[in-house]
This record gives sequence, structure tokens and C-alpha cells, in this order.
Amino acid sequence: MSYWDLLDAKYRLILCDLWGVVHDGVQLYPGAAKRLRQWREQGRCVVLLTNAPRTEESVEKQLAQIGLPKDCWDAIATSGEAGISALNALAEPVGFIGTPDDREVLEGRGVRIADDDNFSELACTGLRERPYGDPQDYRAELEGLVDRDVHMHCLNPDRVVVRGGVPEACAGAIAELYQMLGGRVTWYGKPFPAIYEHALRRAGNPPADEVLAVGDGLQTDILGAARMRFDTVFIAGGIHAGEAFPEEFAAQNGLGHWKPVAVVDGLA
Repeated sequence: MSYWDLLDAKYRLILCDLWGVVHDGVQLYPGAAKRLRQWREQGRCVVLLTNAPRTEESVEKQLAQIGLPKDCWDAIATSGEAGISALNALAEPVGFIGTPDDREVLEGRGVRIADDDNFSELACTGLRERPYGDPQDYRAELEGLVDRDVHMHCLNPDRVVVRGGVPEACAGAIAELYQMLGGRVTWYGKPFPAIYEHALRRAGNPPADEVLAVGDGLQTDILGAARMRFDTVFIAGGIHAGEAFPEEFAAQNGLGHWKPVAVVDGLA
């Protein structure tokens, strides 16, 4: 019998990460859909919480392509939604680093993308093309943006994901380099509070002691949930590939005696 089979009934809301927990970017993990559906059948609310730099609708479309049925969740909360809201509040076109598909999504939601270098704000959703390269390839471009004091909006704080077993750099890796070079960055998504507040609103704002967060990324899923003081399950079989939960994690991140309530390989 697994940890999940004895899950405390007090958890009325489950905030579940997607990439590395439910799927690997190409296919669903065995048992993931069954587990999500089981939680809902038990009367729990399931919110899929993702650092995808896109809209809820586009993530839902991706999940359909992978084969995750719509009866497996109640809502989806993305870092992209938070970033899009902020970008639309700007009264000017913005620069852009990311794929053509991501640009189309942003423009479809009203974000104006500059067609030249006359911008002071920039949206970053990731590297530009597949197969993705090295963020260091962008260093010269980023140095020029730093010199112009361009403010970067990072719509996906993840540094790396694993797609079908192959590591890929994400927007967070570019933003981290930009910050290291002296650039200004605003981050959207885990581990920052806005995405959690958005998810809680979608679920009717339950108290923190009724929330269980499930994730595999130490510096995104786990750190964000810990800062919110949610009970948290660390999925060791995701991006960290079976590594033990680091004993020094709480101390290194100023979390006192915090630790996950469980460490498991996956949702099965």
C-alpha cells in the first residue's frame, strides 16, 4: 500500500505540479491519471499548478494531446496567466524571447510585441527554437539588454525540465543569467506567491492546513510550497531522478525545521 492510499482526509485541495509529476513532456507517467481522478472522486479539489509560460487553455490543449482526460482536474493555474496580466498592464509594446508558438499565445491575449528594438520591457517564455540550445548562447544579446536597462518579465521560473528523458533549458535559465549580468527581472510562477494565491482563489480560498502541494522541483515546487507553509510531498522520481530529499534544504532556504510530509517516487 502506497502513501497515497492512506492520504489524510483533511487535504481538501491538492496543488499538483505537471511536468515531472504527471507527465514528462511527451507522455503521462503510469498511474498519474488514475491518481488524479481518484482524488476528485474522494471529494478533493485538484488544481494543476504549472510554470508553463502559457494560458490555461493552451496547457489544457497540451494535456489533451498527451492523453490526460479533463475529469482529472478542477482547474489549471499557470505562471503565464500571471505574467500576461502584468504585460497587458504596460502601456507599450514589449520585446520577446521565446518560441513562435508562445508569441502567438501572448499576442492572442492582447500582449503587444515590439517589431524592433524600441522597447524597455521584455517578455521571456524560454529559448527560441527546438532543439533547445544553451542559455549561454544568449549572453551577448542579454548583455546588450542590460546596457539598455531593459526590464525582463520571466514567465517560467523553471531552469530546466526533462522532456522524454532529455534535459531542456527553460526561461528561468535565461532570466537567471540576465540577473547575473546585472539585469532587472520580475519572476512569475513557483516559487513566488502570486501563482499560489491565484490557485487558492480558484479553489475557494481554503485554509493552509487543508492544502497539500505535490511537486518534484526543489527550487520551484518545493520551495514555493514551503514558503506558503503547505504540507508538501516531494516527488523524487521527477527532475531529480530518484535523489534523496536534501537534509540541508530547510536550513539553506531559511525555513527553520520545515520538511516534506512524504517523499515518494511518483503518483502511482
